[in-house]
Amino acid sequence: MNAEGHVPAGQGDSGPQRVQKVLARAGVASRRVAEDLIEAGRVRVDGKVVVLGNRVDPAVQLLELDGAPIALAPGLVHYLLNKPTGVISTASDPQGRPTVVQLVPPEPRVFPVGRLDGDTEGLLLITNNGELTHRLTHPSYGVEKEYLAEVDGTLSSGQLRRLREGIELDDGMTSPAKASQPSPGLVRLTIHEGRNRQVRRMLDALGHPVRRLVRTRFGPLSDRSLAPGAWRELTMDELRELERSVSGEQPPRSRAERRAAAASSGASAGVPGAVPDSALDAVPDSASDAVPGSALGGVAGSASDAVAGGALDGASDEVVSSDEAQPGRDASEGW
Repeated sequence: MNAEGHVPAGQGDSGPQRVQKVLARAGVASRRVAEDLIEAGRVRVDGKVVVLGNRVDPAVQLLELDGAPIALAPGLVHYLLNKPTGVISTASDPQGRPTVVQLVPPEPRVFPVGRLDGDTEGLLLITNNGELTHRLTHPSYGVEKEYLAEVDGTLSSGQLRRLREGIELDDGMTSPAKASQPSPGLVRLTIHEGRNRQVRRMLDALGHPVRRLVRTRFGPLSDRSLAPGAWRELTMDELRELERSVSGEQPPRSRAERRAAAASSGASAGVPGAVPDSALDAVPDSASDAVPGSALGGVAGSASDAVAGGALDGASDEVVSSDEAQPGRDASEGW
């Protein structure tokens, strides 16, 4: 039990417990809403759909909601950090330089997921969840990383096309990237590889050296309100989305999609097996609907909104080529 009198998930009662009780303690939903989730068939224990009355032992069994594991193990932490320049993405540094783990709580011991160069800013996940880290950094999952780069000069439409097709570097051809130019001298680039200084080398190969580089999104995670050097814990919704992004599971269908599916299968009055609208309305679209006052309010809805430290708030997704560039416009405008 902590200082506020709450018992963390996975602690307190030992042995099997009712599933709705464990979900409530994990912060997923109230016990009443957790029961609705169970009745809707959205909760599994060790891969099997549970029903009301089933129990789960958080210490030894896998509990999932919509295919995404619920973090029940005590002591697991997941921090989202806005790394400032001059800080090293390691747990320690023999040269005595400041490291990212010095910016978050000292206990429990944590490590960064991947790395950002010392002169690169932006979002970095820090955790002690080894299994999740392995999946997020494994090339087979192709986790997207989005960056905003301030560069010398303005890219032409042909150069943007080259980024989208792949750039030949000294260690081989890069995979196709998503690339746009919100304003002259400002490039938005999304990659899913993890080569050393890859974004800088790609743009340098085009003759546009990077002057400033900010990671604005890691997988589904973004946060435009996080100041440089600041951190926060992931919300339950963010953690589930992150787990789902490397699990191969599809996100749950929306209420409208479920209605359409029911209608197409003959779900109308008098048809056996039909699902009435009232039943669909009673089931939340996702766990975020089930959590009153969800902490997702501070999370940017799209990567174009997600700029570390509130930078580039005015940047749009419009692609500007050198032919469309406005003479005299400062490439750093919007930072």
